Amino acid sequence: MEDYKTVQNNAEAEMIEKKSRFIGYCRPVKNQEEAISFINEIRSMHRQATHNVYAYVVREDNIMRYSDDGEPAGTAGVPVLEVIKKEGLTDIAVVVTRYFGGVLLGAGGLVRAYGKSAKLGIDAAVRIEKVYCKLYLIRCDYSTYGKLEYAINTEGYILKDCVFENDVCLTVGVKPEMVDSFLKTVADISGGSAIVKELPGEYITKEL
Repeated sequence: MEDYKTVQNNAEAEMIEKKSRFIGYCRPVKNQEEAISFINEIRSMHRQATHNVYAYVVREDNIMRYSDDGEPAGTAGVPVLEVIKKEGLTDIAVVVTRYFGGVLLGAGGLVRAYGKSAKLGIDAAVRIEKVYCKLYLIRCDYSTYGKLEYAINTEGYILKDCVFENDVCLTVGVKPEMVDSFLKTVADISGGSAIVKELPGEYITKEL
């Protein structure tokens, strides 16, 4: 269960290069089907465009795909894919739409334009990291809560939820390699009085 980086939202950005209009779109996707659906959506939106170039990377089945969509081989889809890889992102699809402006860009110009458009589209989105954590429900008294919250916030744990009732219930995300130190911290701070319950692990979102 490895951590990974992706984008949180759909985004787009536009640029003009020698009269050609380039629009870079990106979307978070969970699988190849979602990526293809997004690509078809953009194609439908831009039926009159000269090219709708795409690339996507998904964790499910470890898939990477790209298409030059009629541009010279290696000048469009590959640069888009390389941007995704360079940025260290996965579970993402990127489409760059081009409306030809009448001026040829040449192979090098196309590579730069498609790469830049993809980067602009990605940069317009919120980047996030999905961190796999074991979850723990901690029930403690109010006198313990303040010290425990401080430790959680300063020692690399993730406070996912906090409910105030007669006692305080905290849901905390802990990276697997930090579990032992976390449990010791809870026991030390509470003097063994805190009730600790392990919950099913999950990915927790951290904004980058």
